[in-house]
Formats: sequence, C-alpha cells, structure tokens
Amino acid sequence: MLAAMQRRGTTLLELLVMILLLALLLGLGLPAIGGLRDRLAVDASVQSVTAALSRARLVAVAEQRIAILTLAQDSLVVRVVESPADTVLRWRGPGPGAGRVAATGVPRNLWFAPSGATIGVANGSYLFTRGAARRQVIISRYGRVRVV
Repeated sequence: MLAAMQRRGTTLLELLVMILLLALLLGLGLPAIGGLRDRLAVDASVQSVTAALSRARLVAVAEQRIAILTLAQDSLVVRVVESPADTVLRWRGPGPGAGRVAATGVPRNLWFAPSGATIGVANGSYLFTRGAARRQVIISRYGRVRVV
C-alpha cells in the first residue's frame, strides 16, 4: 500500500525552478547570438564586395575592355564599356543593404582598365557596420583589396 502511494515525478515548485533557470540562461545567451548574427552579416557583405571587385577585374582582363563596378547600398553591378556612350551589363548582385548592413563610402564607381588595374582611384575605404560589428575594406589604386 505504501508503494502505491509513493509516486515518482516532479513537484510544481521543481518545475518553476527549472523554468526560471532556463529563462535566465536564455536571457544571458540571446545578446551573444545577436552579436554573432551581426558579425556574420557584415562578413557576408564584405565577402560579396571583394568577390565583385575580383569579378570586375577578371571581366576587364578577359574581355580586354574597361569594366565599371558600381558599389551601391542595394546592388553591386559590373558593366563593360562598349563605346564611349554605351555600357553593357555583365553581372548584378545584391548589395550590403540586402543583409541590413550599412556601408559608408557608397555609391561609387570603380573603373578597371583592360590590364586589371583601377583607373582614377586613390585608395578607397568602405566601412560596413551592423550593430556592434564593423569591418573596413580598403582598395588601393592598383586594385588590391585589404579587409581590416
């Protein structure tokens, strides 16, 4: 009879303590997850911009024409100069704004000569931010890219 009256299980107090501990752990972990998401979004934007720079340089060298990379908040566009008054679209991709990343220094056009070097660019600097995450992309006048 005693065995039938003894039950295995948890009491309401034990359940409340567990819920309180889980809520406390979740409250401590959420800000760290938000910061991680910001860093990942900024890194993805920086990677897409550096890939667009490489793509524009390769298009200029491969086609032996001047290529123009337009860096804007909403898009990255590579065009090739067909004649002095005409350009042809070669590639278009999402800009930093697609990942809700703010970019300073855009919009800007970067021109690549058929040799792959940039035309008319002194060192350009672009800052990508979201939340507390920040990355800077520096483009030299020779077309080299450095990410800080």
